[in-house]
Amino acid sequence: MTEIVTITLNPSVDISTSVARIAPFSKLRCAPPHYDPGGGGINVARVIKRLGGDVLAVFPIGGATGQLLKRLMHDEGVPCTTVDVFSETRQVFTLVEDTTDQQFRFVLPGAQLSENEWSTTVAAVADIRPAPSMVVVSGSLPSGISDEKFARAIRTIKASGAKIMLDTSQGPLRAAVEEGVHLIKPNLKEFQDLAGISGAQEPQLVDAARALIAKKRVAIIALSLGADGALLVSVDRALRARPLPVEPVSVVGAGDSFLGALVWQLSRSADLEEALRCATAAGAAAVLRAGTSLSRVEDVRRLHGDVKIDDVTMAV
Repeated sequence: MTEIVTITLNPSVDISTSVARIAPFSKLRCAPPHYDPGGGGINVARVIKRLGGDVLAVFPIGGATGQLLKRLMHDEGVPCTTVDVFSETRQVFTLVEDTTDQQFRFVLPGAQLSENEWSTTVAAVADIRPAPSMVVVSGSLPSGISDEKFARAIRTIKASGAKIMLDTSQGPLRAAVEEGVHLIKPNLKEFQDLAGISGAQEPQLVDAARALIAKKRVAIIALSLGADGALLVSVDRALRARPLPVEPVSVVGAGDSFLGALVWQLSRSADLEEALRCATAAGAAAVLRAGTSLSRVEDVRRLHGDVKIDDVTMAV
């Protein structure tokens, strides 16, 4: 049985390069490009595989870019189930200006999926037998997919008995939470919108998380606070991870690396503190690498012992 399955409904091929200086109306000569598989669930699967986890990535592919994406995943040794679709898989382009170290990210629109392509992709996860312990649904949605349709997909996958681990935003996040999921990983703005709050103080965030958990809509909330670390809240625990003092090289992949390490650790143990420690190390490790390469195991291991976790369960 595969322990963890990820589904990426809007995958991409991520292209990263650099240029000496960005100037309008000029021919910008770039460094040789680097190609990586992209999309939330795909990145989560890549991190889980690097950490030694048992994972399967499910995603649609279309055209030459889709075939390249499939080959890139094969080259990384990540097991995949792909669904052929008509529209070309999208590309995401990351450019670093060498003279300023500023990073620019250009995200092209995702491929539209027909009704049959959408249902086939969802069924590719829901019909896995025996069902995985966890299904990670991560990333943006293709254009034209309503919140209601996404909620039905969550319901279909959840019916298999797998725990849903969710990382998306706005309407799809609210719709999925209404269906009931095991874990969500919003950033601060996404959580404020979901919980209907405007403050960012720790007691208010923990109280709002507990209110959502009390409604039986979600069991664990992993709240990413960027440079301020992270909060992990369950029915009886509230843990705060302090940020690691690292100098970021890239801003891409920290959230997916965080979630990948978190899910991997939770698949091995119910120890929430260790899961948050591992996730925080992986998130910090991701920004140490240029482009879209995500966190590396050696960096995660090196940073792991430096992560400081405060138990704020009673403090708030």
